[in-house]
Amino acid sequence: MNEEQRLNSSQVKEINPQNKEGKDYSQYFQSVYVPPNLKEAKKRGKEQVEYQHDFGIEPEFANMGIGRKFYIRTYGCQMNEHDTEVMAGIFMGLGYEPTNTVAEANVVLLNTCAIRENAENKVFGELGHLKLLKRNNPDVLIGVCGCMSQEESVVNKILKTYDQVDMIFGTHNIHRLPNILHEAYLSKEMVIEVWSKEGDVIENLPKVRRGEIKAWVNIMYGCDKFCTYCIVPYTRGKERSRRPQDIIQEVRHLAAQGYKEITLLGQNVNAYGKDLDDSSYRLGNLMDDLRLIDIERIRFTTSHPRDFDDHLISVLAKRGNLVEHVHLPVQSGSTSMLKLMARKYSREQYLELVQKIKYAIPNVALTTDIIVGFPNETEEQFEETMSLYREVGFEMAYTYIYSPRDGTPAAKMEDNVPMEVKKDRLQRLNNLVNQFALEAMERYNGEVVEVLVEGESKKNPDVLAGYTRTSKLVNFVGPKDIIGKRVLIKINQTKTWSLYGELIEVLSGQEVGVI
Repeated sequence: MNEEQRLNSSQVKEINPQNKEGKDYSQYFQSVYVPPNLKEAKKRGKEQVEYQHDFGIEPEFANMGIGRKFYIRTYGCQMNEHDTEVMAGIFMGLGYEPTNTVAEANVVLLNTCAIRENAENKVFGELGHLKLLKRNNPDVLIGVCGCMSQEESVVNKILKTYDQVDMIFGTHNIHRLPNILHEAYLSKEMVIEVWSKEGDVIENLPKVRRGEIKAWVNIMYGCDKFCTYCIVPYTRGKERSRRPQDIIQEVRHLAAQGYKEITLLGQNVNAYGKDLDDSSYRLGNLMDDLRLIDIERIRFTTSHPRDFDDHLISVLAKRGNLVEHVHLPVQSGSTSMLKLMARKYSREQYLELVQKIKYAIPNVALTTDIIVGFPNETEEQFEETMSLYREVGFEMAYTYIYSPRDGTPAAKMEDNVPMEVKKDRLQRLNNLVNQFALEAMERYNGEVVEVLVEGESKKNPDVLAGYTRTSKLVNFVGPKDIIGKRVLIKINQTKTWSLYGELIEVLSGQEVGVI
């Protein structure tokens, strides 16, 4: 981020960041904040993105965290989880120690999600609880980061109502966490650093990964799709792909550390490479290269149907360590609703893509996302979603009631589907989801499946748990020394969301994708 992309205090005053007492906080805004604007955002070009490989803790910050502890609460998607891993890595590099309790923390960060109203309400509720913590311990630093911080309305609300917050920063400048912490310790006022424009791609950021078996690997940032209901293109910025060699190096390093499964992440993961003007390298090429690395499972999420090309399908059909699970959000089964959502595909095109995937990967497990109650949705259009669900035969779905997000085109539409209708449709859809999930599980009864053992069951420490290649939870009794290994399990009991079975065999590293 260069100086031209930042604002001085006189420029920041234009957005009038004042609290309810009228106190002017503009001098504490560290950079420009531009509210979401569809017209302007769609104009954003392919400005040159710099790739920086020299991240390091500056000497002046090296011992900042000695004797201090940090706590991060994460909301939202896998990308937020990955961002938390990076921030935890930076904290540890500064000398901080992690803690699992807010009461012990010297720094508390809420890594937020803006995709739905309910997620934002949870954060504001938590900020209310943290007011007492700040009152009892004035020296604790409280920060808000992530997607909510990129929304002007959220920043202004925090300024007016939540004076216990010490710092706010966004999604584009996580690598500046040491600087932000340093400023927060020195300042008596709220420190705000929100970049409206995307920063560079920063490589070699430290990470504290959750667990030693599975790992997230971010391959790109941002989204250019501009679905009318979605705030992500504004909070996460335009699409920026990491260089293939950096991704491959990271995966090789994870394999050398003993990780068994990786999940490639991106807001629109299968748009990978489209912004690399000097290359025709796409997600299919990346998956084809990664499958040659000695790591036992590779997944990716979340994909957009528009970018799911034939080459990617042909690579996934090679299987091996590429699993037979595709999460393919449809959002609605009605072509007219999809047009209102600006999804840029029809019901027929989606079904054609599904048939291609099923033909190439006959035992594929398909899962999806669905929104009910979008503005103007009729009963007939909702039934089209239900019929599409039956036709595809999804094995699981994340289902949501539509809620408007400020700054998106859909927020300007009349939210004219009554809440009782939305709730009724969600319940009917969920009944169908549960029915198909149970039927999918019942097909495993008596079958032998490959399971990556992740640890003890959350409900019973005497039972082990893991997931199949198609992302089905399996519980079984076995020795603790097989945690982290792949095993064969014969299924003898099925439930809607889990399978139960008996241990048959522990697999060696060579038997990748045998089932």
